[in-house]
Amino acid sequence: MTTDTARPRADVPEPIADTVSPTSRRLRMSLRPKAGQQQKAGPVAYILLGLAALFSLFPLYWTMVAASTDNTRVSQTPPPFLPGPNLFKNLSAAWQDAAMGTALVNSFIVATTIALSTVLFATLAGFAFAKLRFRGRNILLMLVIGTMLVPPQLSVVPLFMMMTELGWGQKLPAVIFPTLVSAVGVFFMRQYLLEALPDELIEAGRVDGAHSLRIFWSVVLPVARPAMAVIFMITFVHAWNDFFWPFIVLDMTNPTIPVALTQLSAGYVRDQSLIMAGALLGTLPLLVMFIAFGKQIVGGIMQGAVKG
Repeated sequence: MTTDTARPRADVPEPIADTVSPTSRRLRMSLRPKAGQQQKAGPVAYILLGLAALFSLFPLYWTMVAASTDNTRVSQTPPPFLPGPNLFKNLSAAWQDAAMGTALVNSFIVATTIALSTVLFATLAGFAFAKLRFRGRNILLMLVIGTMLVPPQLSVVPLFMMMTELGWGQKLPAVIFPTLVSAVGVFFMRQYLLEALPDELIEAGRVDGAHSLRIFWSVVLPVARPAMAVIFMITFVHAWNDFFWPFIVLDMTNPTIPVALTQLSAGYVRDQSLIMAGALLGTLPLLVMFIAFGKQIVGGIMQGAVKG
C-alpha cells in the first residue's frame, strides 16, 4: 500500500512575509496620536470656524449698524454696512421713550429669580426621579413629561384669572410664579443624574447615616454642578427674552425688556433705528453676563463631559 506525500493545497495561500521595515514601522507609530494628546487644527478647520463666527456675530453687528444710523438710511437699498454717527443719540432716545431703566431692572429680577428657582427645583426633582424609589414615581414622571405637550396658550385665560384673584395683576410676581420650574429642566436633570451620579455614592451616604437632604447637599449638588450651569444659562436667557406672558400680564408702567420694546414700535411710522437701539440695550446685559461667566459655564460643561 502506497501513501501520498503531503502536498500543500493550491487554494490556501502561503503566509506573506512581513515586508515592512523597522524604520517604516517606527515612523508609522510616531504618527499615531497618543492618548490625551491634542491634535493641531488645519487651515480648513480655521476657515470653517471663522465662517461660523462671522455668521453668528453678523446679527449683532447689523443691530449696532442700524442703531447708529437714522430711519431713512436704514430703509435705503442697499442698506448701510458701516456704523453711523447716531449710536449714542438713538440709545439715549430709546432709554427715555421706552422706560428702559425700569425694564432692565425688572428683567434682571424676573430672569434671575426664575433661573435660580428652576435650578433648585429641577435638581431636587431630578434627583428624586433618578435615584429615589417611591410609589408612583414613573406615573409622576410621565405626568411631568406630558405637561410639555400642552401648548402654553391654553393656560393663558385661567392663569390670568388666577393672577387677578391673587391681586398680582400688572406686578412681577405674576410673571415669576407660573414659571418657577420647568418640565424640561426636571427631565434634563433626571437624565443627567442617571448617568453622572453613581448609586455607590448614595449608598455610602446612607451607611454614614446621612438623610436624603444631607445627601442632596453633600453628594448630589457637586455632581450636578455642570448640568445646573447649563439649566441656569438656558433658563435665564429664555426668561429674559420671554414676551408672550409678560405682555399679557404687565403694562408699560412696569415692563420687562421685550414689553418695553413694543413701546418703540407703537407709532404710525416705525423708527427702525430706534427699535434696534432698544434691542441693543436689551442684549448688552446678556453679552456682559456671558463674558463674565462664560468661562465658568463652559468649564462646567466640559467637566461634566469628561469622565474618569
